Amino acid sequence: MTDYAGAIAEFSADKLEKSVLAGSLKGGLNACVECCDRWARDGRVALEFFGADGGRRSVSFAQLRDDAARFANLLKARGIGRGDVVAGLMPRVPDLLTVILGTWRAGAVYQPLFTAFGPAAVESRVTAESGSQAKLIVTDVANLPKLADVPNCPPILVAGGSGAQDFASALAAQSAQFEPVMLTGDDPFIVLFTSGTTGKPKGVRYPLALLLPVASYMLDAIDLRPGDIYWNVADPGWAYGMLYAVTGPLLLGATTTFYEGPFTFDSTMRVIGERRITNLAAAPTAYRLLMAAGDAAVAPIAGQLRVASSAGEPLNPEVIRWAERALRTPLADHYGQTEVAMLVCNHHALKHEVKPGAAGLPMPGFHVAILDDDLNEAPRNTPGVLAVHRTRSPLYTFKGYWKADSPCLRGDWYLTGDTMMQDEDGHFFFVGRRDDIITSAGYRIGPFDVESAIIEHPAVAEVAVVGKPDPQRTEIVKAFIVLKPGHAASDALKEDIQQMVRKRLSTHSYPREIDFVASLPKTPSGKIQRFLLREA
Repeated sequence: MTDYAGAIAEFSADKLEKSVLAGSLKGGLNACVECCDRWARDGRVALEFFGADGGRRSVSFAQLRDDAARFANLLKARGIGRGDVVAGLMPRVPDLLTVILGTWRAGAVYQPLFTAFGPAAVESRVTAESGSQAKLIVTDVANLPKLADVPNCPPILVAGGSGAQDFASALAAQSAQFEPVMLTGDDPFIVLFTSGTTGKPKGVRYPLALLLPVASYMLDAIDLRPGDIYWNVADPGWAYGMLYAVTGPLLLGATTTFYEGPFTFDSTMRVIGERRITNLAAAPTAYRLLMAAGDAAVAPIAGQLRVASSAGEPLNPEVIRWAERALRTPLADHYGQTEVAMLVCNHHALKHEVKPGAAGLPMPGFHVAILDDDLNEAPRNTPGVLAVHRTRSPLYTFKGYWKADSPCLRGDWYLTGDTMMQDEDGHFFFVGRRDDIITSAGYRIGPFDVESAIIEHPAVAEVAVVGKPDPQRTEIVKAFIVLKPGHAASDALKEDIQQMVRKRLSTHSYPREIDFVASLPKTPSGKIQRFLLREA
């Protein structure tokens, strides 16, 4: 295992580029070649697909290469090429990879659309003034009706459809030969909109240079090894799935795993068991649902996973302890954003101290700091906004939102909007979204710490903490709690939770108000929308 300090000292973007890319960011490359063509030998498998109906199918890199060429020819016949946008409103099925890779082969830009989106969400991301203006949408029969209510909807191809719109028939009519369009590292290959955790979704255009930090994350944080059997549960409609369930593993020539259906305990156990998964990545919501099922329920896969990773929201320490005990695997918390991908991680492949509750250490290639309101670096153990120095971070790629203002860019800094602290050893600790920080009686309270304490209570399945306006204290801490099955809301339970938090944290941090709710408002990617709770 490489020492973290040594990896930082020896990091070179040029060396990384030469080690992970077949092409060159300056001399020319194509994402389809990088993620498919060069691995299309000896029957190497690109995808292991598990259908919602129980079926299973393997897809080789060679097959994907040929199908991608057919789709690229189809795009060319429709006048779609370099720089144009092709959107995919598709579930996790093999055709999705054909659309992604074929779009890249043609030099076009792929736009993921999450299948839970309704017409309004599609409109805001595609046909609205600030949308992508995609030239084509590929969807399936189940999602097709949504597009009928999207104003000015572009042409549509339907997987499993019929007639002129049928994706399979249109593909079969094309040649399996298409010379990849060569681009540079500055050219976009993905456009993806933020999840709307704090407001209106904004478009982010990923340049091909992002392939380098994607590869770095897969190697150093995920620790994807040649012998691993890998599954990233995240949906490719979002950044973590698009970059690390599709782009990352294929870029390294590894087999990725798709499960077509929705996340459930039974389906997750089935895929992990049948596929013999050894390297798992998922959002905290997935791990919390597995934990809620109980140790006995996950016993069949205990000891099978070599490593597990979590991203999307901060991971509560209780979940990490559960994974070590019940799954017998190290579960590492990773932090990133749609704009800049992954930034701060507990790296599986780099040797460093892991501190309970810490987001981790910066990825090689990024200069990360905590800033005060005047954009000066804050003293250690002092809360401030997490920021990335753009010119001192060779793997940084974000240049601003698509057709929207970018107040997050301030001088040489990109401001994440998240409040963190850095301790004397350099470890970063998540405090909360800057808008989520609670000010009560002069104290600044991070909701993550309170949530991490509350979720340790045996009756709690999920929790979100916000600040509620209060004339005396400015704000008070209020918790919205989803209980586990078999537990009923009561004043006694409220008191028990409050006293537990007072004991574990402080008298000013405990939730003075608790509402027991059936569910928490979330984005389609599973992130809790605390701003909706504050508004309520």
